[in-house]
Amino acid sequence: MKRILFFASLILLTASIAMTVPAALFNWRSATHDFGRIAQGKPVTAEYTFTNTGELPLVINSAKGSCGCTGVDYPKGAVLPGQTGKIKATFNAAALGAFNKTVLVESNAEGGSQTLYLKGEVVKEAASAQ
Repeated sequence: MKRILFFASLILLTASIAMTVPAALFNWRSATHDFGRIAQGKPVTAEYTFTNTGELPLVINSAKGSCGCTGVDYPKGAVLPGQTGKIKATFNAAALGAFNKTVLVESNAEGGSQTLYLKGEVVKEAASAQ
């Protein structure tokens, strides 16, 4: 019986320690950007603003677009707790039609990698773009 109580106490202690481990944490203003209708041949840029609401500095290791048509710029230095940062994704609007693209962000933040989304429709005439 003492053994069972000892192991149960050990499991509870381990669980409580695991829950209090400090980490970096993304808090996105919005993880999706809808461009609506955009003109063909005119690259467009979405900005994704985040705050590090964790207790450790947040370091982005990489941020990559889902295709060669999406370039990504991200903070290369650490984002301290309470600070904000921006990731910019530029989509080259070459092909006509609807598009759905993603940006995969890999960092030391809790929860592993994060996915950002951009979508819209490329139209031929600039006059119909918003």
